[in-house]
Amino acid sequence: NVYDQAHGLAQAIKASEEFKRYDALKKQIDANESLSAMVKDFQQKNLAFQTKQMMGEQMTQEDMAQIQQLYAIMTRDPLAAQYFEAEMRFFAFL
Repeated sequence: NVYDQAHGLAQAIKASEEFKRYDALKKQIDANESLSAMVKDFQQKNLAFQTKQMMGEQMTQEDMAQIQQLYAIMTRDPLAAQYFEAEMRFFAFL
């Protein structure tokens, strides 16, 4: 049954260490209103950047420098740095 398999997969993902760490850090980020807003802003800008790349648009050095600079600023905060690392590990796990 496809439903049972999908449910089993969802349970396995929720039980994984990658998800547990990501989820715990996300809750900490969400509890900090200013940090949460900064993370969301960065993620929106990064998504827009990646969307442009996928659409075949040429990225300028300025565009690339801006996203790299934003990432560098974000990861100065230890909690944000841990969150981004956990996010990458979780999505790589999937």
